[in-house]
Amino acid sequence: MEVRQLQTFCVLAEELNFTRTAERVHTVQSNVTSQIKALEAELGLPLFDRLAKRVVLTEAGRRFRPYAEKALAAMEQGARAVKFGTEPAGPLHIYAPESVLTYRLPEVLKLFRKRYPRVELIFRPESATPLCAELECGKIDLAISMSDSVDAEQLSSVRMRSEDVYLFATPDHPLVAAKKVYPKDLVDQTLLLTETGCGYRKKLDLQLAAANIRPQHITEFSSVEAIKQCVTAGLGIGLLPEVVIAAELKRKQFVLMNWHAGKMTIGTHVLWHKDKWVSAAMEAFLEVLKAKLQQASAPLLLQERAI
Repeated sequence: MEVRQLQTFCVLAEELNFTRTAERVHTVQSNVTSQIKALEAELGLPLFDRLAKRVVLTEAGRRFRPYAEKALAAMEQGARAVKFGTEPAGPLHIYAPESVLTYRLPEVLKLFRKRYPRVELIFRPESATPLCAELECGKIDLAISMSDSVDAEQLSSVRMRSEDVYLFATPDHPLVAAKKVYPKDLVDQTLLLTETGCGYRKKLDLQLAAANIRPQHITEFSSVEAIKQCVTAGLGIGLLPEVVIAAELKRKQFVLMNWHAGKMTIGTHVLWHKDKWVSAAMEAFLEVLKAKLQQASAPLLLQERAI
């Protein structure tokens, strides 16, 4: 089993197209076909079904894929260890949600770039694949997550800070003037929210469910900036961490509602796979994150914990 075969298999499993795979691995399509056939012959099972013009992974291919990805990730880590040694350098793949990346990380990145110019930071977009799987297969080195806790035994994590989350609207919204806003007051309102499953969206969902309230009008967005623009346009009530709307609150463009169903806060954690080799670049980025993001009330150095 050759490295080139594993690389070609992983790209084809992602693209499900021989032409695009050949372009990505810088070869001709006939080489892709021969590499996949050789790998299938060695394993004794077909990894892909060729159905007319469609390519799909077989059950064997789906089972083999995470092992191939882990093998390639391990080899890449080994190459980094040999090439860069103890000096922070080389690529570092990171996932961070938009609210953290846009409003918390710029100062982190400014300091990190100044201290470690040889590290190439690559921020990965959100994927349909769970973070745990992305970390396990080595597609990302570190992930920043907004959640109350990290419940995955294969991950290590450090809690960085908490963020307060608020319902907000424009100053002329009728509920802004209310002394108290209860879950029942949202039944007929238009709520502009992040997608179901978002850590701070869950906070509101749980409080509404506890009050047996189901709002009639919810619009979901994948972008916090889109929510802010729609609230500005008077289209409804938004829910976001305070840091995301701090500038608009200061300009009195937005006003926080006096929500009377319990304070909403969300934790920010940095995660990595417990079996992953912690490179000098990873260690350096973790230290800068701690220095810039951990709240003053928190201990100067939180112990890393395997969850």
